[in-house]
Amino acid sequence: MKALHVSGSMIPTERFLSTDWFFALARMRLSLDVPQALTDPDIKPHLADQDADPAVIAAIAAVRPVRTAAVLVPVVERREPTVLFTQRTSQLADHPGEIAFAGGKIDTLDASPAAAALREAEEEIGLDRRFIEPIGYLDVHVVPSGYRILPTLARVRDGFSLHFNPGEVTDAFEVPLVLLMTPGNYKRRIADWNGLRASVYAIQFKEYNIWGVTAGILRNLWERICTGS
Repeated sequence: MKALHVSGSMIPTERFLSTDWFFALARMRLSLDVPQALTDPDIKPHLADQDADPAVIAAIAAVRPVRTAAVLVPVVERREPTVLFTQRTSQLADHPGEIAFAGGKIDTLDASPAAAALREAEEEIGLDRRFIEPIGYLDVHVVPSGYRILPTLARVRDGFSLHFNPGEVTDAFEVPLVLLMTPGNYKRRIADWNGLRASVYAIQFKEYNIWGVTAGILRNLWERICTGS
């Protein structure tokens, strides 16, 4: 029988893959209280996708001004839960063609980071917010452009349809949750961070290479849900 290591216990895979069980655990460990690190420049963001190079850490801490963004981490209710990703169009100036979560900058009219993530998902891929239940925030991540990104874990009810914004998204696909919650599936690769070399996470699914901040968010999801850290 296959099992996953969750907080020191071996959980049978079929139990962990129950959507209800996964989100019961997520509700215990996450909240929708906005972390102070999102807007406080004196708090370093989460470094799950970075190595411990002091030069990289110092560069992250020095990024000004602090700009805020939110992304949606959508776990879809299926017999075996999946995570929904987008592929950015090759015409975009930033990260063209890369695998990402729907999201973007937090506007002043957004009631919360979760509201911004829902709005962006609707604008980018037509994911109707009536199918989405926000569960809680993961840790704040940072990208070289200076944005601090707050991921919102959400439960997505089956039955939705997608309509891509052709200026932003060229594809969407789902990956089994169990693959993403297995730490041995993550590899390391070297990437450039504003001229500095950084070690980032990467995970492969079929022809899709998920890496950088997106993979870092996934790794953080595993840390928060499976280890409670």
